[in-house]
Amino acid sequence: MTKRILLIISGGIAAYKSLELVRLLRKRGIAVRAVLTESAEKFVTPLSLGVLTEDHVYGDMFDLKEEREIGHIQLSRQADLVVVAPATANMLAKMAGGIADNLATTLLLATDKPVLAVPAMNIRMWHHAATQRNIAQLKADGIHVMEPDSGEMACGEFGKGRLPEPQAIAAEVARLLALPLPADPLAGQPDFETADTPLAGRHVLVTAGPTHEPIDPVRYIANRSSGKQGFAIAAAAARAGARVTLVAGPVHLPTPTGVNRVDVETAREMLGAVEAALPADAAIMVAAVADWRTADAADQKLKKDGSGKPAPLPLVENPDILATLGKHAKRPALLVGFAAETQKVAEHAQAKLARKGADWIVANDVSGDVMGGDSNSVHIVSRDGVESWENLPKDAVATRLIEKVAHVLSARPD
Repeated sequence: MTKRILLIISGGIAAYKSLELVRLLRKRGIAVRAVLTESAEKFVTPLSLGVLTEDHVYGDMFDLKEEREIGHIQLSRQADLVVVAPATANMLAKMAGGIADNLATTLLLATDKPVLAVPAMNIRMWHHAATQRNIAQLKADGIHVMEPDSGEMACGEFGKGRLPEPQAIAAEVARLLALPLPADPLAGQPDFETADTPLAGRHVLVTAGPTHEPIDPVRYIANRSSGKQGFAIAAAAARAGARVTLVAGPVHLPTPTGVNRVDVETAREMLGAVEAALPADAAIMVAAVADWRTADAADQKLKKDGSGKPAPLPLVENPDILATLGKHAKRPALLVGFAAETQKVAEHAQAKLARKGADWIVANDVSGDVMGGDSNSVHIVSRDGVESWENLPKDAVATRLIEKVAHVLSARPD
């Protein structure tokens, strides 16, 4: 049975990407009916959309002919999914507040179907407290909200707020509609044709987050890793067309679109999941794995004995996942490790490169607020030298790193 979506296009400059989105969805066999806000018509014409959707394009709630042929309440309920792309800051605010002052917002208030909002706006608007408050409210209301991409914007600024590429939006639509995946069940993305997928046909393995090594049922050994950088890298690899396996330690982050996620807790569990995911064309080991674990985790909570002396806590070394891959029989063609350092960053990374058997070490200084923060300043250490990057948002670091990975893999046979 044909799936149907109602596509609401609001008035941001990214509205032009809606035309490509419609093309991809129609190619997938999804019927699309479009609604343009008054502002959106400044960027996309009803004629262009009508040609691509092969359907009438709606815009005026008070058009008597439209109301007679199909009332706006009926229009809101004939779709399997309602998609708002782009969703401007103004549109998100109206959705969160239940405002219905035009056809688009009235449809959103009247629908009883799932809704996907795809934000696009200036970086400062995206990070504004009001927008983040509206996003939180929409998620609490059950609205699916995609994360915007990072990159250069039409206004000349760089950061988070770009509309995700049509391929990524189409993949999320297919996921929400429960459409069948490609032949490979781990591929994670619908088989859309695109020239902008330099990692198509490649398998990229990423680890992210900390590990938790139990001391007793209450306490554990860990570090401050948030997982943000690893998740951003997994998302960037998926956008580049790769089949992505993300092995994640204990973090509270949404799974990136098109990524196959495996959750683990300890270093030994992470190693097992990594080996199970092989072979891979590239492995990017971003996780901050605990170096040690307790020799014997207690099965009951450890109590003070009144002596004032700490309980003995013998430690043993955890497996070194990066070094294990460096000499593994199924070693990836490109092996990338991360090094979190607080001093002599490049020097320590160079030593680690030789010791671990990696191709690159991505070194960063974590003496500030990098762990848990939204930006990163990294050094790419290889046998060819050290390449230092300026401080960038973690999403931008991820995009740039994946571009570098794709360039290297493109020069090697499949």
